[in-house]
Amino acid sequence: MIQRIQSVFLFLLVLAMVAMLFLPLWSKTDATTGEEVVLTAWNIKSYATEENIAPGTIPQENTFAIGLLAITAAVVAFFEIFQYKKRLNQMKLGLLNTLIIAALLGTSFYYAAYVGAELVKADNNGAYQAGFYMPMLALLLNALANRFIKRDEDLVRSVDRLR
Repeated sequence: MIQRIQSVFLFLLVLAMVAMLFLPLWSKTDATTGEEVVLTAWNIKSYATEENIAPGTIPQENTFAIGLLAITAAVVAFFEIFQYKKRLNQMKLGLLNTLIIAALLGTSFYYAAYVGAELVKADNNGAYQAGFYMPMLALLLNALANRFIKRDEDLVRSVDRLR
């Protein structure tokens, strides 16, 4: 029964995690040099916003942890879709995915607030981009999927009691 509502929520979770891999998570502009630092799921990289400034004065740092956690969450959710005959396993995978997504959110915040903020000395804290909010959406979708999986399990148990 792949057409259940929790399967739709889990598929949307997979899409959100894949979208996070390609969207910028955070950016900050240095007011003195005009150089912009952008955090993605794979690295923190600097870009020149003006023609007369050469990009790359800020060293590039890898952030593979964000990308790997996003891929892991997407794979777990995709595998969870096809575990519809084993609802208890689905609930366990949903709990595991909640922990992975929470770690992803924490890692993204760490790289934005501490690592990225150290690279650019500016007055503002930077701006969170669309990719930063994808783990929050994924947590919501995962919670909804877990709720409907539990509802199905409760329904099956209540029918078994009547027999």
